[in-house]
Amino acid sequence: MVEADKRLTRIGVFYDGNYFLHVSNYYNYEHNRKARISIGGLHDFIRSKVAQEEGNDIRFCQIVDAHYFRGRLTISEASNPSKLLSDRLFDDVLMTEGVITHYLPLKTRGGKLEEKGIDVWLALESFELAQYKKYNVVVLVASDGDYVPLVRKLNTLGTRVMVLSWDFEYRTDGGKEMVTRTSQDLLEEVTYAVPMHEIIENRAKRNDPIINNIFVQDTHTHSNNKYSEINKDNDSKTRQSTVVSVKNGYGFIFARPDNLFFHYSDVIEGDFNEIADGDLVEYTIGRNRDNGEVARSVKKIRSQNPDNGNGSEYAKTTYYEMKEKTTKLNSLGQLGTYTAE
Repeated sequence: MVEADKRLTRIGVFYDGNYFLHVSNYYNYEHNRKARISIGGLHDFIRSKVAQEEGNDIRFCQIVDAHYFRGRLTISEASNPSKLLSDRLFDDVLMTEGVITHYLPLKTRGGKLEEKGIDVWLALESFELAQYKKYNVVVLVASDGDYVPLVRKLNTLGTRVMVLSWDFEYRTDGGKEMVTRTSQDLLEEVTYAVPMHEIIENRAKRNDPIINNIFVQDTHTHSNNKYSEINKDNDSKTRQSTVVSVKNGYGFIFARPDNLFFHYSDVIEGDFNEIADGDLVEYTIGRNRDNGEVARSVKKIRSQNPDNGNGSEYAKTTYYEMKEKTTKLNSLGQLGTYTAE
């Protein structure tokens, strides 16, 4: 073994938590892997990638610090207990993996919750720690071009910067097409730009354990997944109700207090195009990327035309109720972005 291999490569990992959650939600809800990103698996990948890029043995590439930054709801502001539980369970995961958390309360501005100051805090903390702890490599799980000044400052310390980037497209529950892109300015400034979406989709690496372990294994059946156990009844119970609106590729089923969205891919034992307004359907309850309830495993039972006198009174009543309301929906074909400039 050459002498250079014996030098420890000190790695500091810094998460933009909102971005990391966005990426993890994509793989859990939209991607065919249907699994969240594993913090431990991602750290193993980081060590392997740094070892490859730095020309060092992976044994001498160690993550000496990992920090997670995110805005978060306070107890008094939260209206969904399940959301709070989900946040606290993820805290347990971060603690188990030795990740230090940094939270700021979300602020309400113009009726919207906004995350303010997180990127500045991440930049200040990472630069200070890089000076104090002499990181050889700082790894950013981030996409925002606002981090470019941080990268330039780290370069003056002789610290190499690696950014893990993801580019992908997905459709919101309202049917809107969204695009996630990493800032090109950020990619051009860092020492190592790692396109995670290309690595994950590389067919040659399909059986690579380093890649597969980036994702949580058996997320829906793991016995220690407390959140899955809490929602087990909701996920499996079959319900019936009436379709109140069918659009191009998605629709809504009557439910109280809010109608349930369903995507064409959630239709079973039939074709989505055969479902029309007023049809009676069976379905189960699932969760969307924001932990809200949506309809899954939707199956048409029979047509419920409210003008022909057939069908249950419940189906006709709910159909008429909803036809009297005005529903504003985003039309398909509009392109939204999650692009970091």
